Amino acid sequence: MTSQPPGRPQAAGAEAPLVLVADDEPDVLGAVVPFLQRSGFRVIAAADGMLALDEIRRHRPDACVLDVLMPGADGREVLRTLRREENWVPVVLLTQVGEAVERAMALEEGADDYLNKPFDPHELVARVRAVLRRTRTGGPPLANAPVLVSTFGLRLDRVGRRAWLGERELVITPKGLTLLEYLMVHQGEAVERSRLLEVLWGFDDVVGTRAVDSRVAELRRVLGEDAADPRWIATVPGSGYRFVAEVKGADALR
Repeated sequence: MTSQPPGRPQAAGAEAPLVLVADDEPDVLGAVVPFLQRSGFRVIAAADGMLALDEIRRHRPDACVLDVLMPGADGREVLRTLRREENWVPVVLLTQVGEAVERAMALEEGADDYLNKPFDPHELVARVRAVLRRTRTGGPPLANAPVLVSTFGLRLDRVGRRAWLGERELVITPKGLTLLEYLMVHQGEAVERSRLLEVLWGFDDVVGTRAVDSRVAELRRVLGEDAADPRWIATVPGSGYRFVAEVKGADALR
């Protein structure tokens, strides 16, 4: 497989989304860039964080894939710089640590999603397409909103780690709140149980997918939701769950 030199957009149709991929491992770029191209994207490649920032500012890509560990500026530093500049381009971070706290930090710093190395390139394409679908124009996407607001008076303060239904503050376990946050940020997506298990417990904990079902049952109980006629969280048979209600981002609670 061949790719064009790093930093140069790939030849493709004008309507194809432009994706920047930054990674200091040549083997990763050599595999990911042509795979994304074959999947219908135009691609810019960068071998370090500083070059990635230059290319993002120059070409304004539709989405970015950033390795966490890079010379010059790592993926998180690039991400923080973009958000300080109020650049809300969707970002998928490539992480190398399986701890849940590592993933939580990535999302808190403004990443739209993450993927652990080594990864299946098909999964990367799916994540990129998902964050592109979630992109909101004219302001921060849901992944960067301090407050998430949904229908029927549901509000989640991501900074204070609290949630309300109308005027009533909800009593939710930390993992239940993390689950609710993740589903709301990924509104409309069918999220597999295995993915939610990874988000909540990480790779090192021996926990079955039934633990995810237990946390969903907790949320439904707290929200007073009927699983057969859900307002917010619908079951996707044989797969996982989907947050079906509309979600908007806000800067503060109202």
